[in-house]
Amino acid sequence: MITEKIAAVAAEADKELTDTYNKIDRIALLNSAKVMKAFKNNRVAESHFAASTGYGYDDIGRSVTEKVYADAFGTESALVRQCIVNGTHALTVGLFGLLRPGDALLSVTGKPYDTLEDVIGISGKKNQGSLMDFGVKYRQCEIGGNFADLLDDSVKVVYIQRSRGYGQRKALSPDEISKITAFVRSKSNAFVMVDNCYGEFTCENEPDADLIVGSLIKNPGGGIALTGGYLAGTKKAVELASYRLTSPGVGGEVGATLGQTRNMLLGFWLAPHTVAQALKTAAFSAYVFSKFGFDVSPSYNEPRYDLIQTVTLHVPEKLKSFIRAIQYSSPVDSFVTPEPWDMPGYNDQVIMAAGTFTGGSTIELSADAPMRPPYTAFMQGALTFESGKLSVLNALSAVLNEKA
Repeated sequence: MITEKIAAVAAEADKELTDTYNKIDRIALLNSAKVMKAFKNNRVAESHFAASTGYGYDDIGRSVTEKVYADAFGTESALVRQCIVNGTHALTVGLFGLLRPGDALLSVTGKPYDTLEDVIGISGKKNQGSLMDFGVKYRQCEIGGNFADLLDDSVKVVYIQRSRGYGQRKALSPDEISKITAFVRSKSNAFVMVDNCYGEFTCENEPDADLIVGSLIKNPGGGIALTGGYLAGTKKAVELASYRLTSPGVGGEVGATLGQTRNMLLGFWLAPHTVAQALKTAAFSAYVFSKFGFDVSPSYNEPRYDLIQTVTLHVPEKLKSFIRAIQYSSPVDSFVTPEPWDMPGYNDQVIMAAGTFTGGSTIELSADAPMRPPYTAFMQGALTFESGKLSVLNALSAVLNEKA
């Protein structure tokens, strides 16, 4: 139940966050202008929505979608495909495209997101098919560390994770990432590859890198794309990635769209506005939870460089109550009670609320958490601020009613 006290804090939040909401709307307007220009410059037409099958040769819809992404993100080239199943898959395509046996991968933002541990080969499990299984070496330094001494001639990819993943650190801004890219380029010939998941359209620009990579069921799909991922960057890096997506010599010249082009383009058109709705929801949740004494990150008045909002509950049962309240507030499967489970690719049990129209979509409001101290909920998304606000208040009420 949303008590009078919770309702009063919610009303207070909207007043205190007026400037924050206005700033988010200004960024959405600037990004909408970039997307609009990209659509106009590439003469997007209804004919581009036609489905292709088989090899997908000369698919004009696929081609125009990739040009729109490249233009809007300010890159030379892009791959945008519905056959990429998630963000981890897109990142894997990029890493295997750029790295060769004997090369080294250097992560300068600490250990990557949990699902990449198996891809790299550092999970401690028997990783048949991992990068290390193919003879790629791995190094890392913590975010903000001096990695110059690690950047020798064997390093062919410098890897940057923009968001916090399941960590407690803050997300990186596009400007911070671009400075790292400039430094790497001044010292070596290594590619810079960025996990851009959750970051697209949260700022006025995207990071400068050889490859920025993400999922279409996160920010750039706008809640419309049913599946897919993208890799955007320099022509050389995108081409190398395309050879791993399909095969050498074929690359991005094939790939049937199977009727998904309309959804991908419509989602991208809506993405700046949808991301703004999610950012407002995140700022609102930070305010109301902090007012009731919970640790949150970012705080309600901090800059935001991705969608992720954390709320640290410290108690397993409170964490479960938070996640379940988000599920109970969802439009799909609101009657389902999430339980922690051994989710593929993760080292800890994970509890997840995902009552979404598209399975696993995290631009729609979702929340998940590894079941480990300090029992932090990671919330992201919201197609509308109104529904996001109601869900947050339900989660707050559930947590406050859960005995420690």
